[in-house]
Amino acid sequence: MSRLRSLSPFAAVAVLAALLAAAPPRAQQAPIDVSPSGVAYAHGRGWLTTFFGQQPLPVQPLHLSNTRLLYSLIHNGKLQLTLDDAIALALENNLDIAIQRLNLPLADADILRAKAGSPLHGVSTGVVSGTIGGASTANASATGGATATGAGATGGAPGGTSAAAGGAASGTAGVVTSELGAGPGIPQLEPFFSSDFTVSSQTTPESITFITGTTQLITHTGNFNFSYNQGFLTGTSLSVGFDNSRSSSNNARTLFNPTLNSGLTLSVTQPLLAGFGTSINGRDITIAKTDREISQVAFREQVEYTVSQIENIYWSVVTAKDAVAVAQGTLNLAQTILEQNKKQVQIGTLAPIAVTQEEATVATDQQSLIVAQTNYEYQQLLLLNAVSKNLQDPRLNNLDVVPLTRISVSTHEPVQPVQDLIREALEYRPELAISRMNISNQKLSYKAIRNELLPTFDLIGTYGTTGLAGVLNPGATSGPFGASPGEVAGFVGGYGTAFNQVFTNAYPTYTVGFALQIPIFNRTGQADAISAQLQLQQSRLQQQQQTNEIIIEVRNAQYALEQDRAAVFAAQKAVTYQQQTLDAARKEFSLGATTITTVITDQTNLATAQGNLLTALATYQDARVNLEQLTGRTLIANRISIRDAENGRITQMPQARP
Repeated sequence: MSRLRSLSPFAAVAVLAALLAAAPPRAQQAPIDVSPSGVAYAHGRGWLTTFFGQQPLPVQPLHLSNTRLLYSLIHNGKLQLTLDDAIALALENNLDIAIQRLNLPLADADILRAKAGSPLHGVSTGVVSGTIGGASTANASATGGATATGAGATGGAPGGTSAAAGGAASGTAGVVTSELGAGPGIPQLEPFFSSDFTVSSQTTPESITFITGTTQLITHTGNFNFSYNQGFLTGTSLSVGFDNSRSSSNNARTLFNPTLNSGLTLSVTQPLLAGFGTSINGRDITIAKTDREISQVAFREQVEYTVSQIENIYWSVVTAKDAVAVAQGTLNLAQTILEQNKKQVQIGTLAPIAVTQEEATVATDQQSLIVAQTNYEYQQLLLLNAVSKNLQDPRLNNLDVVPLTRISVSTHEPVQPVQDLIREALEYRPELAISRMNISNQKLSYKAIRNELLPTFDLIGTYGTTGLAGVLNPGATSGPFGASPGEVAGFVGGYGTAFNQVFTNAYPTYTVGFALQIPIFNRTGQADAISAQLQLQQSRLQQQQQTNEIIIEVRNAQYALEQDRAAVFAAQKAVTYQQQTLDAARKEFSLGATTITTVITDQTNLATAQGNLLTALATYQDARVNLEQLTGRTLIANRISIRDAENGRITQMPQARP
């Protein structure tokens, strides 16, 4: 006890705070503290910059202008794009990716909230699908993404559509998540310093004058108090108060006038059962860091989804351009035959009806050409929108987009075994990784809920010391009840005297005790524990369901790719056959061995075969893109740097397979 009395209270507070602060939360993931912009949102500012208020931490300015790469690809009024260029531009400019990119620093900010002991906002894991056109043929992922269909399809709201992974929610897709983040209350980890200064004056009438020596008691009081409060990951709550007061009055009986009082109080509460331990009280920090990893996986999924969209849009432009060429060639052929027929009618070797029939064919082909041209212009606009931020830029007005990469189908393309594709999908598919991390969060929540079933048993300790000083009141030392000057000599003085008594532990008070609270039934805790276990089982079942769906999706996509590849070869042979048939019919017609109707029919069949080939090629490309997305290999297949996507600046050009 003598050692405790001689210990400086401030030194004791400093030692205790250091020991408590040194206990970090147990986490499975390494902390991620820097956002793509390079600002340490997860750390926040130091206390020296926050003690008297602060400005918000700066975030990267929002730039709605297109990047330089876009303008560097404009030549002679045309945006000339390879597929690699289109993907690179999307990584820099696409608004879906830009929206999802902001979820990364948002997750960092949630880590900062968790370090303060505040409830988590949670993170979004949904795919943003606001890019018009380029509907991916891949199924929507189980994390909230929507499959876009058609030119005007839209998807999730900004940031995605899934429920917050780090906070309690009603649940989605039939899975309840109400117990996520539940458990004993987390201490307020944010330290708070407060002070108050008050001055008061009070006048009261006195009916018994021998107590105060006056009929009108006038008192002046001033208070200047400080306090410091903080919770720690061990569950400990610390409160330190330093109170000071000065009072003066016309009371003739008071010992000192003015009277100075000082007091220091230290209070510590430590849970020993429910609410004890860094893993329990630091669970939100662990969950927030897991959520940050979930945000990274969700961002990867967004990039894969958007790149697949860009590929589909790009191939739609290529197909539309080829359709224009086919329509123009069909029209040129019809016009050539029409001119030949007119000459034969003039020399009397052909009936006039043949000219009329061919004129109708020319008119139909002209209409088809206009349809193909306008569709090509629209597809160019969709691609330009997908690879730019701002279509209002005057430099993009009436800009032709010229695709430079062609669709090719190898006759000896190796077919990867479907079991290898399934293995890759189970390894790379982002929704499975997100599901595993969500289950990890649920396990941590269940551990906290089990802790809540324990009784509340707290160790409570307080320490206080006081000091008294003032100017001796002559009237208080006279009379039979007056104090002798020797008795009060040690109290005479100012705040220095009072502080000396406080900090030398002259008048200490110690309290040590326990507080026990045992819920008789604890039905709420029982219900929460039951719900947490059942919800964890639901999540595991959903994960297995996702696995089964992925296996079916990959098998189906592989079958579709094989079928579409065969359809391309069949369409190529059909075009060759119809071209040879038309050439033969034209020769026979020139010799009078067949009719103009046969020639026109063969013209139409050739145009149909050429259109079927374009459709088959486009479907084949979509199937390849779809298979890459379903196996989670979109980024690998296109050699895309996820770091470039996070930063929105290309340092390594993608290399897409043609």
